[in-house]
Amino acid sequence: MARGSGLRLTLRREEVPLLAQARALAEQGFVTGASHRNWDSYGSSVELPAHGTDAQRLLLTDPQTSGGLLLACAPEAADELVQRIRAAGYPLARDIGTAAEGIPGIAVI
Repeated sequence: MARGSGLRLTLRREEVPLLAQARALAEQGFVTGASHRNWDSYGSSVELPAHGTDAQRLLLTDPQTSGGLLLACAPEAADELVQRIRAAGYPLARDIGTAAEGIPGIAVI
């Protein structure tokens, strides 16, 4: 999304919804091989917080999360869009970040 749009995406890591036990399992080393391959593929375009853990990084690159939908909208439409998605039966929908001018890539905060 960052490369295609030519924008800098900022993601708030704590806002990214996870399955109930995903963090605990990742911290125990239960991650997919594709998490590592995904990071190898585009990790050079991602800035992570200095205090982040490998488990947190691997959760963000886990291909099983591709079942989720990431979409962009005008900032002023975000709250209403999230509410409409939740009302449609997806209670984990949330605003997880922003897009802005800058070097295409992702900053995780």
